[in-house]
Amino acid sequence: MEQNYAQNLTFMGIPRHASPRGRDLVVIGAPYDAGTSHRPGTQLGPRAIRQGSDLLLGTGFGRGPAASDIIDCADAGDIDLGPCDARTVLEVAQRSLQSLLEHNDAFLMLGGDHALTLAALRAVVRRHGMVAAVHLDAHCDTQPDVYGTEYHHGTTFRQAIEERLIDPRRLVQIGVRGPRVEPDPQDGARRHGTRVITAADMVAVGPSATARLIREIIGDVPVYVSVGMDVVDPRFAPGTAAPAPDGPSSLDVLEVLRCVGDLEPVGFDVMGVCPPYDHGGVTSLLATEVGAELLYQFARSRCR
Repeated sequence: MEQNYAQNLTFMGIPRHASPRGRDLVVIGAPYDAGTSHRPGTQLGPRAIRQGSDLLLGTGFGRGPAASDIIDCADAGDIDLGPCDARTVLEVAQRSLQSLLEHNDAFLMLGGDHALTLAALRAVVRRHGMVAAVHLDAHCDTQPDVYGTEYHHGTTFRQAIEERLIDPRRLVQIGVRGPRVEPDPQDGARRHGTRVITAADMVAVGPSATARLIREIIGDVPVYVSVGMDVVDPRFAPGTAAPAPDGPSSLDVLEVLRCVGDLEPVGFDVMGVCPPYDHGGVTSLLATEVGAELLYQFARSRCR
């Protein structure tokens, strides 16, 4: 399962176990970027996020104990994806994630190309059945085939809906934006009946109101949470595979994620970190903060 991208690094100092069993949550890297349109380099994302976690101290003001003190976690290293075609890569990733879920409760996948979220959803649905989803991203990722390929970071959620992996009525997409083009990329999402909260809407109503809306839509069903780091404005996260101006701040995104502990999360990913385009490691550090927040909210959901 593991590859040498991670070497001896682990996320947030969580113990390293190549084949963990009986854990509440396992961190797993997914070093792959062949499904990205323009900026290569997200295969280096898992390592950069783990490196960023060396700089993240404590659990935040007033947050109490660390997530790893509440739940039993392990870092399983990286999935060995190799230089394969996209279909094979997704199959390998799905098998690895399914294996984790046979022996552990949940995973946090660090990426890596957002195309791999499809493999993660396939694995989660094998255990839980159809799930709800919270998707933070600058893009809906509901496009038809892109550049003649079926597996691409811009098609992930369309495929997930068509494969009945997620309930479109309980898919909330937050932070979406971009230039006005025809056809509108959001049309595909709305056609499926998903709820799109644009970046402008999120900023207008504020993160607290956005979080309340997420709780209302998702309810108490199993939910998968996927964070594309391009959801954050490039001022705060320049090192992503598909940056888009006019996004929310890092603080607003983290505040929205604090609703996850009120849900029933069964899996997570933090995707799209592209270290070659980062400046001073700020995007990797923010992705670490996002991952740490998700761990904490997962722990909080277990303690309710």
